[in-house]
Amino acid sequence: MMLKKMEQFVREEEGQGMAEYGLILAGVAVVAAGIFVTLGDRIETLIQSIIDSF
Repeated sequence: MMLKKMEQFVREEEGQGMAEYGLILAGVAVVAAGIFVTLGDRIETLIQSIIDSF
């Protein structure tokens, strides 16, 4: 009986950990998208200047 409870606890913890990693990944994606939207013109200009230098 105790062994089954321990197995159930371990499974629940793994699911919770995966959910936390998913939330962190979603947060990083939102921040990255915000940076690209905010700095999009500067990034494009920088890349174009690098291409033009060749």
